Amino acid sequence: MRDSEPSNLELTTRIDLSADLGEGFPNDRDLLRLVSSASVCCGFHAGDVTTIGETLHAAREARAVVGAHPGYPDRESFGRRERPASAAEVERLIVEQTEVLWELAREQGLEIRFLKPHGALYNQAQREDAIGLGVVAAAERLRLPLVGLPESGLAMLAADRGVGFIPEGFPDRGYRADGTLLPRGEPGAILHRPAEIADQALRLVRSGRVQTLCIHGDEPAAVANAEAVRDALERSGVAIRSVMG
Repeated sequence: MRDSEPSNLELTTRIDLSADLGEGFPNDRDLLRLVSSASVCCGFHAGDVTTIGETLHAAREARAVVGAHPGYPDRESFGRRERPASAAEVERLIVEQTEVLWELAREQGLEIRFLKPHGALYNQAQREDAIGLGVVAAAERLRLPLVGLPESGLAMLAADRGVGFIPEGFPDRGYRADGTLLPRGEPGAILHRPAEIADQALRLVRSGRVQTLCIHGDEPAAVANAEAVRDALERSGVAIRSVMG
């Protein structure tokens, strides 16, 4: 606990707290007791049927809202290596992966409520029209709202097509001055101290630009990070509720 917390947030403020899960890391069950939504891997950039099934089962027990988290089929780089792709290729990739997850979710009595691309696919979609158009077309076809960076190219493409868009912030990632994420590998791209991560979560909520906050489940300190964020939000009067449905 820190000695003091910002106190100027409205008591009626509400935020979704999510985590990227199902990727084969050991923290899924513990994270699901702290978050309100889970972006679940579809088994292409990481994870497998068993791991994903266990995560979905835990999500049902925790009453967390579940979304699809498709990425490039690139296990070697954990789906974080950018690549060229056409809009049609991206749409097909996302639809195929989400349909796989949908079948696994049905076995657990769950619905898929949102779509959030993973890794390089996520980052390219924010700024490259071809990738973004493919992501938006997939969301439209799947009838799912999209999660992405606020005021990004993807946000504008989604608005043009009438696709629901949920702006997202990252308490555990560093930002450039223009609001884009620092590329992984650059100094300050990954925040490591839970207190620093909690402070950034509060700044993001206070900005009014995001509706969901994401904790990366592959980080070794993911549970401590989520605990720090949840504690800071609740102590500041911020209700943690899914906005995904």
